[in-house]
Amino acid sequence: MRKLSILVVEDEPIIGMLLSEVLGGMGHKVIAVVGTEGAAVAMSAEYLPDLLIVDAGLTSGNGISAVDTILKTGFVPHLFTTGDAMKVRLQRPDAIILEKPFNETELADAIASALARHD
Repeated sequence: MRKLSILVVEDEPIIGMLLSEVLGGMGHKVIAVVGTEGAAVAMSAEYLPDLLIVDAGLTSGNGISAVDTILKTGFVPHLFTTGDAMKVRLQRPDAIILEKPFNETELADAIASALARHD
């Protein structure tokens, strides 16, 4: 898998930090870890990431809404992380969903699926 620039949208700082470390260990570059819908939209516009990894349920805003806003300017491969996959599936039946907790293999598979959907 090629090295990706990834925007992580996660409102739990420890989870964001751990995910960033795992992604770095996989050879990817995390351009930012943000915790709000507004920051996700702004950082995506500024940095044009190769991939978005988005917590569907943010404390401030909504991860699904953030992705919807970002996609209005062009497609960006993305996947959602959540503790409630069914809730996300009801809103986005075609979404790539990584249910928490997950391991590195599941993360790598979800990334590959998100990229394959783009190609």
